[in-house]
Amino acid sequence: MITQIYTAQSPEEAVALAELGVDHVGLTPADIGLPGEISIEVAAKCAQAIRGKAKSSALSVSANLDEISAMVEVVRPDILHLCGLPGDVPPHAVAQLRGQIGDVKIMQAIAMSGPESLEEAQAYAPYADMLILDSVAPSIAGVGAAGETHDWSLSARIVREVNIPVILAGGLSPNNVQEAIGVVAPWGVDSLTATNQQLSGGGFRKDLKEVAAFVQAAVNASMLEAN
Repeated sequence: MITQIYTAQSPEEAVALAELGVDHVGLTPADIGLPGEISIEVAAKCAQAIRGKAKSSALSVSANLDEISAMVEVVRPDILHLCGLPGDVPPHAVAQLRGQIGDVKIMQAIAMSGPESLEEAQAYAPYADMLILDSVAPSIAGVGAAGETHDWSLSARIVREVNIPVILAGGLSPNNVQEAIGVVAPWGVDSLTATNQQLSGGGFRKDLKEVAAFVQAAVNASMLEAN
């Protein structure tokens, strides 16, 4: 069971997550007010710091392919996480983007808003390396960081009907991730908001105790699924 944790905000924090057994360390290189965003230069340092320890995942909510490619060229992540709103980067554009970013894997976010999410997942599956099923918050650009769960039965159907790896996201915590894995049987699970420690002056840092608990719960669930 792959564990993915967003969002590291320094090389030191990225390494700490990797040392806890996190498989994919999420980075948010942006300057538009996204939760936990960092500069492209800091994201590049984070990606370099964990190379060989964990995979780096850099998200983008942009619809501009050249802008996305430029970010990837600087950050050099293992995974490009496309999480703009539905239709911002349509499937044919994902196919074009693949030719621009070399061997970087593409993780396409699917907004889990209703039955249409299944059609969207099926449309992107031929062009992405993996999908991430996530919730949407009207106050946050793109798909994700909503801190809310969605219809896991629909997520489970997507897992069954697409032929690429699927990561489940959206309101997952150490308290519910084992149940979610039991219902959805995804390839991986993701956490952002439930593994944050809020800071008094605003913003957050990763709560390493919660991250460790999340990773352990996912491992336990995976072992149960195997038995």
